[in-house]
Amino acid sequence: MPLPGESPSVALMERTCDGDACPGRGPGFRILFVCTGNICRSPLAERLTLSALGPDGPVVAASAGTRAVPGRPMDEGARRELILLGGDPEGFVSRPLTAEAVAAADLVLAASSEHRREAVALHPLAAARAFTIAEFGALARAVPAGDVLCHGDPARRAQVLVEQVRALRGLVRPEQPDIADPYRGSRRAYRSAARRIAESLAVPLTLMGRGSNP
Repeated sequence: MPLPGESPSVALMERTCDGDACPGRGPGFRILFVCTGNICRSPLAERLTLSALGPDGPVVAASAGTRAVPGRPMDEGARRELILLGGDPEGFVSRPLTAEAVAAADLVLAASSEHRREAVALHPLAAARAFTIAEFGALARAVPAGDVLCHGDPARRAQVLVEQVRALRGLVRPEQPDIADPYRGSRRAYRSAARRIAESLAVPLTLMGRGSNP
């Protein structure tokens, strides 16, 4: 059971981790999204992922912030854009990024290169499975879909996708690897950030969420 105010997804990440052997251990696949305050970009990504893959499936999504104040709801501008994209902001509360959450994640997706560096600094062994959201989206578009969709289990598809993306790292580069922080910005800034997140996640979530029997 999660503690009061604690995201069930993050609680699962932190309590199933047992040192460096945690990633990839046991059933399921864990995605951790990271930004600064955990009230705009990373919760948007988390809730879009949950909307696409379902809250109770084998692929679990959570988020955290490098400078987050615990217990805050989503920023109103990010909340508005999430709803327009079909996501549900209800029940979300912010939480700080921890080494345990990074260690427990099978995939770390950061809003910017700086967030990625901070996450990896907390748990250096996560470097191979940490990307920016935009970078991962660009690399996923270069992966042959059949190599992923031939696996019937969503968690296995996610694992194979990360393996394929890792092999392409450095060969495909997004024009803008970072997604700008819209906090306290214009409505256009929020819409731009939300659209970039949604576009970057579109292919990965399609590959994780669909499959055919081998």
